[in-house]
This record gives sequence, C-alpha cells and structure tokens, in this order.
Amino acid sequence: MRNIIMLSLLLITTQHKASASKSVTASLKAKWQTTPFLLETSEFIGEDNNEKFWQFVDTVKELTVYKQGESVRSYYNLIIKKANQFLTDLQVSLLKYALSLRFYSPAVHAFQQIASHEPPPKACTAFVSIHSQHSCNTKDIKKLLKSAAGRPKPYLYKSDHIYPGANKTDVPVAILYAEIGTKKFSTFHTVLSEKADGGALTYVLRHFVANPKQQMMLLSGYGVELAIKSTEYKAVDDTKVKDSKTIINAEDDENDEVQGFFFGTLKNFHPDLQDQLGELRKHLVDSTNDMAPLKVWELQDLSFQAAARILSVPKFDVLKLMRDLSQNFPAKARSLTRVAVKKEMRKEIEENQKHLSETIGVHPGDGELFINGLHIDLDIHNPFSILEILRGEARVLEGLHNLGVKGGEHQSTLLKLPVNHVADSYALDIRHPAIMWMNDVENDPVYSSWPAGVQELLRTTFPGVIRQIRRNLFNLVLFLDPKEEKSVELVKLAQLFYKHKIPLRIGYVFVVNGEDEIDGFSDAGVGFYRLLNYITDEYDLSQALISMASLYNRLDEGETLTTDTISAFLKSKFPKANAERILGAESEYDAKRKDGALFYRKSGLGALPLALFNGVPLSSDEMEPNELESVILQRIMDSTTAFQRAVFMGELTEGTDVVDYLMEQANVVLRMNPFILNTDRKYLDFTATPVVDDWDDTTMFSFLDSKDKTAVMAKKMKYFTNYDEDGMSAVTMWIVGDFEKASGRKMLLGALKHLIASPGVRVGVIDNPSGRPSEDNTVLYRAIWASLLTQKNKAAAEFVRKLLREQSNQLLQQGSKMKDLLLQDMDTDAFEKKFNTLEVNFVRSQQLFCRDVLKLSGGQGAVISNGRILGPLEEQEEFTEEDFQLLEKITRSGSADKVKAQVKLMKMKPKHASDLVMKVDTLLTAAPKGEVRRDVNFLQNIHSVLQLLPRENEVFYDVVAIVDPLTRAAQKLSTLLIVLSQVVNLKLRLFMNCRAKLSEMPLKSFYSFVLESDVTFLANDTVSAGPVARFIELPESPLLTLNMITPEGWMVQALRSPYDLDNIHLQEVSGAVTAEYELEHILLEGHCFDLSTGQPPRGLQFTLGMSRDLLMYDTIVMANLGYFQLKANPGAWTLRLRKGRSEDIYQIISHDGTDSPADAGDVSVLLNSFHSKIIKVRVQKKADKMNEDLLSETSENKGLWDSIARRSYASPGSRLHYYAVRASLAKNMCFCSTSSIGSKTGPEHYTTTTMLDGRFGVPGIKNIAGGGSKKNDEEKEKDNVLNIFSVASGHLYERFLRIMMLSVLRHTKVPVKFWFLKNYLSPSFKETIPYMAQSYGFKYELVQYNWPRWLRQQTEKQRIIWGYKILFLDVLFPLAVDKIIFVDADQIVRADLKELRDLDLEGAPYGYTPFCDSRKEMDGYRFWKSGYWASHLGHRKYHISALYVVDLKKFRKIAAGDRLRGQYQALSQDPNSLSNLDQDLPNNMIHQVAIKSLPQEWLWCETWCDDASKVSAKTIDLCNNPKTKEPKLTAAARIVPEWLGYDNEIKHLLKTIQEDTTTKGTTPSQQSKGHKRDEL
Repeated sequence: MRNIIMLSLLLITTQHKASASKSVTASLKAKWQTTPFLLETSEFIGEDNNEKFWQFVDTVKELTVYKQGESVRSYYNLIIKKANQFLTDLQVSLLKYALSLRFYSPAVHAFQQIASHEPPPKACTAFVSIHSQHSCNTKDIKKLLKSAAGRPKPYLYKSDHIYPGANKTDVPVAILYAEIGTKKFSTFHTVLSEKADGGALTYVLRHFVANPKQQMMLLSGYGVELAIKSTEYKAVDDTKVKDSKTIINAEDDENDEVQGFFFGTLKNFHPDLQDQLGELRKHLVDSTNDMAPLKVWELQDLSFQAAARILSVPKFDVLKLMRDLSQNFPAKARSLTRVAVKKEMRKEIEENQKHLSETIGVHPGDGELFINGLHIDLDIHNPFSILEILRGEARVLEGLHNLGVKGGEHQSTLLKLPVNHVADSYALDIRHPAIMWMNDVENDPVYSSWPAGVQELLRTTFPGVIRQIRRNLFNLVLFLDPKEEKSVELVKLAQLFYKHKIPLRIGYVFVVNGEDEIDGFSDAGVGFYRLLNYITDEYDLSQALISMASLYNRLDEGETLTTDTISAFLKSKFPKANAERILGAESEYDAKRKDGALFYRKSGLGALPLALFNGVPLSSDEMEPNELESVILQRIMDSTTAFQRAVFMGELTEGTDVVDYLMEQANVVLRMNPFILNTDRKYLDFTATPVVDDWDDTTMFSFLDSKDKTAVMAKKMKYFTNYDEDGMSAVTMWIVGDFEKASGRKMLLGALKHLIASPGVRVGVIDNPSGRPSEDNTVLYRAIWASLLTQKNKAAAEFVRKLLREQSNQLLQQGSKMKDLLLQDMDTDAFEKKFNTLEVNFVRSQQLFCRDVLKLSGGQGAVISNGRILGPLEEQEEFTEEDFQLLEKITRSGSADKVKAQVKLMKMKPKHASDLVMKVDTLLTAAPKGEVRRDVNFLQNIHSVLQLLPRENEVFYDVVAIVDPLTRAAQKLSTLLIVLSQVVNLKLRLFMNCRAKLSEMPLKSFYSFVLESDVTFLANDTVSAGPVARFIELPESPLLTLNMITPEGWMVQALRSPYDLDNIHLQEVSGAVTAEYELEHILLEGHCFDLSTGQPPRGLQFTLGMSRDLLMYDTIVMANLGYFQLKANPGAWTLRLRKGRSEDIYQIISHDGTDSPADAGDVSVLLNSFHSKIIKVRVQKKADKMNEDLLSETSENKGLWDSIARRSYASPGSRLHYYAVRASLAKNMCFCSTSSIGSKTGPEHYTTTTMLDGRFGVPGIKNIAGGGSKKNDEEKEKDNVLNIFSVASGHLYERFLRIMMLSVLRHTKVPVKFWFLKNYLSPSFKETIPYMAQSYGFKYELVQYNWPRWLRQQTEKQRIIWGYKILFLDVLFPLAVDKIIFVDADQIVRADLKELRDLDLEGAPYGYTPFCDSRKEMDGYRFWKSGYWASHLGHRKYHISALYVVDLKKFRKIAAGDRLRGQYQALSQDPNSLSNLDQDLPNNMIHQVAIKSLPQEWLWCETWCDDASKVSAKTIDLCNNPKTKEPKLTAAARIVPEWLGYDNEIKHLLKTIQEDTTTKGTTPSQQSKGHKRDEL
C-alpha cells in the first residue's frame, strides 16, 4: 500500500508545484461588543425559573476572581460546572449550544444599553438606582429609600430579574446595575437581598459590565452562498485589488473521502508524508471538480444518484456526505453521474412519496423537518427559533421521563394529544330564555330584502363595509339595570343600531329588584319591567322593546329613569290602561321578573351595565357610551373575517344555525369567572423527585426548592374522591384556605358539594392559617385530615361537610367537643386517636408551600385544579359550586380526559394512575401552545431511509427529516442535523425525497451553513475568533457572487473586503478572499390599523428612539397589512407618532406585543433577542380631525365615496349612518376584478381604486420630513432639489454608478440629492462616497430595509435588486420628496434631468421610456412584439426600466405600490413569470397603473436604437446586446466618447482619497442631515 501511495505522489509532484488551495471565507459580527458567558448563562437559567436564577447568582457571586488565574477554557468550564448544579444534562447541552449561538447576548446587551441611559455614575463598576437617584455605595441605600416615596417608580420590563423577596407592591424599587460574579456585585447583592427579604424594597437586577471587552463577537446561525454567475455578458471590473495572502487550513475537512482515499486515516499512518498527501488530495479534488456542463440525459437521475451515494456509506457518515454533496454540488455533479441506482431503492422512494403526499401533503422534492411531530418550516425557522423549540420540548420530555413515561409508544401518544389551550376570550352562552330579543335579523320583515346565503360573506366589497346578510351573525346582549344613568345612553345607542339597519341582533337582560313586596310605583326598575310586559301582551316583545327606547328618549343626558317618568309615559301612550293593574302590588305583568337577575348572578359577570358581543363580554372601558359604538362596529368587522374563514373552510354552511355554530365553539361557557377564565395562567411543576419526601420535618422542608416542595405535597396528599367506574380521577382539585375563617369553610364546602355530582373528581385540602400554625388555629383542619387518614371516603366526606357548616362551627365556638360532631358510621376510636395525636408541623410545611410556591400570604385562599393555580382569593371573593362546575369543565376540555384515557392503557393502580393524570395534564397544559403534532411514517424504510437510534435510558427527540439531497433544504438541513445530533439525543429518520427526470442543474451554488454545537477553543485554550463560513478547494473557473442568507429581521451589511464580492473569480486571486459582514440592525416590525375603519392608516408615520434620543429612525405605515418596519438593536425603545400631521390627526389607542401597558400613548419595546420584534398598534383619528387625510394637504374634491368617508362623527349615531350608507352603496355597486380597473378611464379613475383592499405591506424608512401646505423659502429650495435614485452591486456597476453621477452633475445647475440602496453596496463604495459628495457638492442618502417576510422572496441576487427597484417606491423615500428619478448605474446623462422631473405626467404615477424600434436588425430579439406581450399590451408600448420618473404623491394616493405588490405576489407563484421583474411588472400592470410614455430621446440604447437617433439622445444606456454579447467596459468606451474622461476623473479622485486616508486618516465633513444619521 505504501508503495502505491508513493508512486501516486511521485506522479503528482512531477506534474504540479506545491500550492495552497484558494478559498473564500465570510464572517458576521454583532454591532455590539462581546458579552460575558457568565451573564449569558444566567439568562439561560433565568428564562425557565426565576428562583433558580437567583440561586445561580448566589453560587457565582464572586466567580470572576477565577478569571485571572484560569485559562479562558477553564473559566468557561467552571461556568458550565456551576450551571450544572441547576440544570439537567440535557439542559447543559442546550446551554452550550445557546452559548455557541450567543443566543442570550442581545438580552445581556439590552440591559447594558438601559444602564448606559441611566447614565452610570463616573468610575462606578456597579451602581444602584432607586427611583432615578443613583449611588455606587451601599451606605447610601438607606438614605435613597427614605426619599424614594416622593419620586415616581421606575418602569419594569417583562424580562427584568426581580428578587423573590417579601413580594410587597407598596415599597420602593431598587435596580442594581452590576456584573454578576464581581466583588462589587456581591457587596450590593448581600445588602439588597436582605432588605428585599425584609419587605423594605423590591430588588431588580440588570446586567451592567463597566468595562466591556473591545472585542468583536462573531455570530452563527446563518447561511452563505457562492452562486455561480452567468458569464454570457462580461460584467467584471478590470480594476486590480490587493490580494489577501490569508491561507485557510483545510484540515477540518481532511477526513472526507476523495475518490476512495481517506486522507485523515492516511495522514495518521504516514505522518512523514503530510505535504505529499496534501498535494495528492488537491490533485484528486481538482480532477473531481470538473465544471464542464452536463448533458441533459446526465441530469435526469442526479437526485436519485445522490441519494444512492449518500446511503451507501456507513450510517454515521451519511449526514456528512449529504452535507458535502449538497453544499459543493456544482463541483461534485459529474462524479454522481457514474453512480448506479438500485430498482428497489427507486421503487421504495416512489411508494413512500405517494404515502407522504396522501397523509401529510409532502410532494417529491419537498424538504420538511419534524421534531416530536412538530412541523419545523425551514423557510421560517432558524437555529435560534429551533433552540427555543428544543428547550420547550425538553421541559415536556424530561417531565414525562421523570414521571415514569420513558420514551416508547406512551410518550409519543401523550405528546400528540390535542390539548385545547387557553382561549383568547371566553363567551357566555346566549341561548338563554332570560334574554329579551328586540329583533331577529333572520326572520323580521324589515330585513327581507337582504340575501340570506352565508356565501355572501365571500363576495367582494369595499373595505370597511358591513355586509347586510339575513343571518344572526352578530349578536349584542345588554345587561342593564333600567334605573342606572348609563342604561339611558346604552338603550338609545342600541335603538340607533336598529334604526340604521346595522345587521345586529339586539337583546336585553333587565336586572331589577326581585323582592316580592316591591311594586312599580316604588321602584322604577320594577315599574319598567311591568310596563314592558304589558306592551308585550298588547303587541309583541319586539314592539315593546322599541317602545322602551322611546321612553328613554324622553330623558335628557344625566337623567335617570323614575317612577314618575314611567307613569307619565304609560298615561300618554296608553290613556285607557289601568296603571294600578299594571304597576301596582297586584300586577298581572310581573311574570319572570326574577329571571334576569338570576341569569345575571349565575353568569358570574361583573358590575352593570354589561354588554356581550356574540357572547364575549366587553371591558368596562369599551362599555363607555362614547366608545361602544366604535367597539361594536369594529367587532362586527373583526368577526366578519372569522366567519369568512369558516365559510371558506366549509365549517359554516347554508344549513347551519349561526347562533348554534357560535355557541358550540370551544370558548363558550355557561358561567364567567375571571379567575377561572383568565388567560394568564400559572401551573405547579410536579416533575421533581425529591431526596426527602416528608413534611413533618418543617426545617428540612423549608430548604427544598419549589419543585421539590410541590412533589412532597403531591406524594403526601389525601383525597375525598368520587371515582369514575374505572376507579380513576381525571380532575384533581386542591382547596387551599384558612378553615378557621367562614370564607375558607364555605369554599371547601362548595367543592365537596360539587364532588357529589361529579364522578372522576377528587379533592385534596391544604391549610394556610393566618398566623403561625398551632393547635388552636388548626382545629378544623386537623379534624379534616384525621378523617381522611382514618375513615372511608364516604364517611369522611359526610363528616367534613357537616363540620364545615356554620352551625357546627358555632357549636365548637360554644365549647362542644369534636367527638360530639362525629357521625354514627364513623370509626370514632381511630378518628379520636389520630385527631388527638396530630402534630402541627405538617401544617407549618403546608403554610411554607403556600408562601414559597403559591405566593400566598397567611390566610389567603386558592384553588388548584390539575396543577393550575387560581389565586390568591381574598376573603370577600366567593368560589361557588357553579365555579367548581365551570373549573371542572375547563380542566376536562383541556387535556385531562384525553390524558386519563391514555394513562388507563398503562394498567396502573387507580391512586397512582390518578396522580399521573394530574401530573401529566399539568405538564402538557402548561406547555406553550404549539402546532398540531403530526404522525410521520414511511411504508418501507430499508433502501430510502436512514435510521439512527437514540442512546438508551435517556430523554430523546424523535426527529424526522424529509429531503431531496440536491436542494437548498438539504444544504441547510445537513448541517443542522449534524449539530442537533451533537447537542441532543436523537432518534432520527431521514428520507431521501428525490425528484425524477431533472431537466436542469438542481443547485447552482456552493453553500455553507454557519453553525456549531459548542463554543470552540484554540490549542492555547483561548476562545476561537468565532464561527465563519469557509469555502475551500473551490473550482477556479466559474464566476461567483457571495450572498448572505440570514434569519428574518436581520439587516446585514458588508463591512470589510477589498474584493468585488459580486464577482469573485478565483483564477485572478492568489490566496483567500475574505469578507467581513456586520449585523447592523435587528428589525422592529409591526402592523397598524385605524380602529374607526378597520383599515391601515396609509401614510401614518412612526418614530423610534431611546430615552436620550426619541427620534432615531422613522417609518411610514402602508396599506398592505398596515405593515411598518423600523431598524433597531438590542435595548429599550420608544415608538411614537411622528410630530407633524401624524401626531396632529391620530392618537395611539392600544398596542400588543409591546412592553408597556396596552393603553399607553408611548409604546415601549424591549428588543432582547435575535428575533425581530413584531407588534400591533391600533390608532384612531382625533375627534376634531375625522375629516383630515394624511396624504392630502388640500381639501380637493374626492368624489362620492371619499365624501362619505370624510364625514365628522361628532354626533351620536353619525358613524352608524356612515356605515349604513356605505353598506347600501356597496350592495348596489359592481365590483370588477383588479385587472379591469383603470383600463378605460383616465387618471381620475384612480381616486376610486384607493379603496381596494390591500393585502400586502411595506417596510419603512428613516429621516422622513413632514410637510405643511404653506411653503417657506427652505421648503421651496427643497422642492428644487433633483432627487436621483439608483442601485448597484459589484465593483463594475459601482464604477458605472460614479460616472453616471458625474454625468448628472455636469448637466444640471439645480441641487442634486442621490439616493442609493445600501443593501448591496460594497464597503469601498460606502467609504468613498462621502469624499465624492464633498468634492462635487451633492447630497446623498443610503436607503435600506429588508424584504418583508410576507411578500414572496426572490433567491437570486439580481432579481432581489430588481424587486427593490419597483416594489417599494412608496416607502423608500420621505413624504416630502414629491418626485424621484431612477437612473440605471450604467447610464450616461447628456441633458438636464430637471426637464424630466418637471415633465407633466398627465395624471400617471410614473413615466417610462418605451423600447426603441429603429434598429431593424434586432427585430428578432424584440420579445414584446409577439406572443403574450403583443396581446397584453395591444396598442401600448413595452417600456424599459433603465430610466423612469415617479410622481410619489400620485403613486401613494392611488395605492400603486400596494397594487404592484399584490400583482407581484400573484405572478411570482410561477417561477417562470416576470423574467425581467423590474420591467415586466409595471408593463404587466399598465392597464391598472398607467404609464406615461416619455419622449424617445430620453433613453438611447445602441442595441435597440439606430445610430441616427443618437444625436438627440438625452441619456445613453449601456444595454446588453444579445447578438454580440459585447462586454460592458468595451461598449462604454466605444459608444460614449465622454465616458473615458469621466472614468479617468473618478479614478484620479479615488487615488487622491486613498492617499489622503493613508497619510492623514481624515474623513470628510458631513454634507447633509443624511450623513449625520444613516438612512433607513
């Protein structure tokens, strides 16, 4: 063998000189400094458990002293060792993975940023802030606390670490800013924790590193692509750059097999041949990396051949080989053509694919990942979100494992149980006879002209129109006391809803005095009710309720209903009626008077008046008469969307009773109790296995943590039971209270009464006495406990029910003995013996459990149902038998019954089985709501499925991956699965989901997914620089372009690289191409809606800033989804309406997903993760601004529809009138498809199209200037600015761009401002543009934003750039910019573009130049002259996108951007459409969004225009020539005589800049505001 190797080496070395492989590396660093691992570890621990966070903090409070004496690796290991005291082995593995991702670095830096804005006192390594007063010394704390009451409390964030002290809310808040592990921290912590335990303050800890390391932090969790570019047209700059001589070590990959040689093994056996083996490997790789194009027949089977090659190696090498083949496919493709595919494998793949298509909708070529049945969408999820999923699953998996459910079928079944999670809002069943309905939309004649079909919900209509359908879709129930002042306005409002034919069924529940002796002459409520019954008898109920509204109309604002008003009304309306017979003591019209009050009381609703919309109670704020009108209209529109979905999905059909459909939803209950239905729920953790399981030793019990205390309680608990037939209980309730108090006894008695009629329920009892437990204050509880220990279940329950009655308590108070209360069938001797010998130590332990785990004060009550804590319940708060009934229903409907059915199959003893049901139900219900888990199975798994079994007796994740090995999904998934297998214990099934009959190369790029399972260290025990993407042994011939593929919401920019990253040609490089990128921003995204209309407020502007600078970035809200986007970074941010028209016209009403109260005007947002934050903001026009339009500064005529929309809603019911008129108009209007809009009429038609329902949205911009109607001199000067927009990518096009800019400046005398898309500009361009701006006296701004996640993504860089040219024109620029001219980078301008700016576009939103027709020899290449384009355009011309002018005011007013995005979303589903996206889209939309054809001389291009027309050309575009394929640089010098002069002038400027920066290190002064703050 050695001889063979030596011979091979001899042959190679005679042919090749030794040389290192050329390579490409890319790295991504955070914008902020590196954060300490210790602080990140504390965040990991604190995310799950605040108690453990503080225990960890205590353990490491001076750990940093070890930093000095230990190596970095040793210190890191010490941190992990300390964390291991509080984490399981699985959690430690996840911690290491989180630290390698730097997952918690944003959380640490967010606190650092908050600290910097305090600001920190000088020379302080730690400081405390008490109500905005700071100190670096613990001695000052006492003084600061004394004066704190006079200062406002600080705002606390949801992620703040609050010390679990005495939990008092009326004490000062002390915020410690310090670095955990330092001596200074330890000093402060000792003092503050003692004071917090004593109830003197609330102690909050925020991370603060006084002297952070000035060291970059490299990130991972992203992909890097080297895409192979087409070289059909040579588009590479010929300017030379200085090569980097960096050489990348290829050792990491040397274990890979190359043509049968395993070089890792060979080097181990032959260390003396290292260099020669490296040369042999390079030769074999070069001979393998044959980039010659494959024949069509060679392509067809590549996917199957790759799968066969992958599955042919040992199973533990499969993932590595799949990674190598998929990520380096262009170089490996030819070698795969020689692989044979077995028939058995092909047949098995096809059978499995058919099965997957039928069961889970997965088709050939799809890439899917499932973790424990949860679908992980690879387009949405990234390593950061997958870590969150792994952590969430770990809680459940470890919990089940600890409870004895260890893997196997039972674990899988329990995990997949459908858990009904908490509803957002609960509804009361409104099918109750006590409700008096004023109208019936389905049957009343007044609605007979309306259509009755539910399909009407899907009919197109204008946004904000309430559909008039003859169904009881919307139901309003008002609970009123007729005498209350608020009832007057509410009845009047309900009458207005009825009068204006809003499709709302209105019902009343009148809650009046139920005492028999009260009559209608002494009580206005009783009089009202009897009068109502009288009119009902005379006419009908509907007419009676309408008459009651007219009774209330007699009352002025502020008046209440009186008996005199009722008598006068009766006399005037019914002069012949006998008032005594109707209102008097012997009234015949008193039937069912108590029904309303009884229904109200049993419903559990709050204070009157109340309203239910489709059963859902409105809040007290919403019940204000001034608000209720808007609220109901908004609820109607919101509900319409849900109904539309139900109709579309077939859940709501023509034969369905709509009210029954509504009332059979999972969120409908028979009684409301905020404690039970609260969506913010707390649960016990039953998953611990404590070392000590006795509660008689109170001291030992006190040292247990919360989980262990809970486990002891569960083990020692005794129950009153009412078992099901199988002897099991699905619902376990623990009643906590002080049973010496009447409230505690009453609650337990209610639970035991409920137990009698509830099979499958058991009740345990926990004592929480008000004072320290003693024999005197635990008499009743000890009797209860003694009966549970000594008596049979039935006897114990009967005895305790008797004991809890007030008569028994009175007897005991009067001196009776407990034995006097015993029942006949009890074992009295056993009871008395136990009762008389029971110690109170176990009650003290129970009290500790209540204090430390349930967070109850002494004497407070609570109810725990299958681990869910409801409390604390104060003494005056009742928990009735009906509440226990509701609680049981909610518990069972969650997962209790399903869990019980599964546990029953385990054949355990009933007591143990009931315990397991309680614990598993708690575990599953407490888990965050996720997607439905799916069963993914394969018919056969011999030839097409890789199966890796997990390690035995450990928690494992069941992972299923379905992937075609030659797809982007495989490039990403292969690395992800390798890392996951290193992090957690996997049971893996990987199916090769191959595509047959490929017709083109399935992958046209090299790829690297940057991800590691743990922090890596160098040989000297220092931390490595961080993860980077390395491409080694690349073929040198292809032209490559580098793309960063990052998680959603990241804004990344190239920071440093001398190379043209858009055109990497390794043949021209003598070393490594390095690219350094920076995570510049993490996005804050949101959706904004106007509460009055339900529509996005187009043109509304938000600002985002921090406490010191409230205006750092700003954005415009667009019509599509009300979307907005702002740049941010970890820290605390404030979102506000921008000063100017936005703030003048609108006000923020509420918001979701933020860190401030929902109704706060300033929206606080804490960005503390690598995920972009998505919020929802609701705004409303101010009362006196209802007729204002953000996008209009003049009161121009808007047409019929807008005149309706601009009405003032100052008077009651006028908004109802507005909706009624809109509905009436909408019903009679013809709704055409979007393709017909604008095709016949001129510009004026566009005012109507602003009402089209936008479905897609837009990101934001920065530095937006507001505008008023009067213009001062400064504004006039702004109007004269020539705004030029352009995009460029790559050094060649940036070279062209500079020349274009120079040509523009040479031909105009007006001020010029250039706008560049920052996303793809090279570092060198961004470094030199300030100098160029200074030299030539122009202004510029860099605009930047991310492609919105909801808009279909493009994957090719060129197509993404095209998309930015056309899709986001309405948001790229400030509202103050009226017109913008786009000029292609490779264009030369020969005229003053001011002419183009001032050109009349004749009502069109933009103007483009048509393609020339004059060069006849190119007719065969004019694709628009035939086929689709010829028929689509008709007599219109096809326009080129190299130059266009946009009237931004018109563009926004007609919602052109929204419509272009909508059409793009529809067309881009077909990958073959929109081949020239930026050009095809506006031409395709020419019938909907008109194009003004610019005069032909505005764009001359040699490819399409004849030579004669060149003389009059105002701009010359260097179009590609499909006939000659002439390179751009050659064409530029030949076609444009002045081009070389411009080029040399720019080269001279760049050389001067380079010399200046090298010698002086100077930077130019900023020329404009745009320079002071980076745009967008």
